[in-house]
Amino acid sequence: MSLSLSHEGTRMEEGSPKKPSPNFWDQMSAARSRAWESYNSKPISHWILLLLSGGLMLTAFPASSLLSRVYYTNGGKSKWIISWVAVAGWPLTALILFLTYFICKVSPTPLNVKLALSYLVLGFLSAADNLMYAYAYAYLPASTSSLLASSSLVFSSLFGYLLVKNKLTLSMINGIVIISAAMVIIALDSNSDRYGNVTNSQYIMGFMWDVLGSALHGLIFALSELVFIKYLGRRSFHVVLEQQVMVSSFAFVLTTIGVALNNDFQGMADEARTFKGGKSSYYLVMTWAAITFQLGVLGGTAVLFLSSTILAGVLNAVRVPLTSIAAVILLKDSMSGFKILSLVITVWGLASFICGSASVSSET
Repeated sequence: MSLSLSHEGTRMEEGSPKKPSPNFWDQMSAARSRAWESYNSKPISHWILLLLSGGLMLTAFPASSLLSRVYYTNGGKSKWIISWVAVAGWPLTALILFLTYFICKVSPTPLNVKLALSYLVLGFLSAADNLMYAYAYAYLPASTSSLLASSSLVFSSLFGYLLVKNKLTLSMINGIVIISAAMVIIALDSNSDRYGNVTNSQYIMGFMWDVLGSALHGLIFALSELVFIKYLGRRSFHVVLEQQVMVSSFAFVLTTIGVALNNDFQGMADEARTFKGGKSSYYLVMTWAAITFQLGVLGGTAVLFLSSTILAGVLNAVRVPLTSIAAVILLKDSMSGFKILSLVITVWGLASFICGSASVSSET
């Protein structure tokens, strides 16, 4: 009797129609539903701040990269000075922080030993990162250095996975591999865009420091998010400003010591005199570089606070095509076939990574 029932149940299962797999429009509808649920889970102020922060990353970072290249193209020579300029705008963030204390009536976060040590470590790493990128700006075209800087997405994802336990999907790993392949293509085409006054060893040095700087940039992203999680929490937006002020001021002190020991403050006057366009152009480039560097880093820190290392890494990679196109238009950078191929592959890898990170976001 039980055997006949078993056979009958098996026939019923075989005869029952299989559930059809969702088509494209069903998937789109589900994605819209998830996006709407995610939107409703946060206040409107959260999305406004996230939009503004992402906008700062996509405008200020490319502008600072182009201005750094303008500095070297028009007669600047010092790596320490451009590193110092990258953190010299910290009083701008401090002013915004003090206004936040006054307007929003919030109190400063108590500073303990662990938090102070975290700020000091991040400040040291930021100073080192700026110096590495200075060598890249000095020896590489802006479009090439920005393409190499897209590797920061690779490192921010890996460090975010190891330190903050962010998820990695197969699609994200695929994007990482594709972006790494784009870097190899740039390396194979090293002679097509090298400036005439840059030697082969200098170009290799710029390439190497750009990749190392991108790796350190990814580590800074992950460590910054870890500080928010462990010590600051996600209580109020003013902690973003506090972290940025403390980290940038520490980096400013360390970089100032380096500039002083290298006697570069005295050299600034000589650079200004011989700068193409004169002293006014020199100080204008330096001032705007300081402002855009600070706004870009502030935007990146805010994205870490409001979202995650993954989104900050994605936006940091999105600025790659923006910077490359702007460098070709404004600075007349050459765009060889290999470089175009690298740009296309980078965008492809970025799209794959975004699809993977979107699926992770929908699960959380």
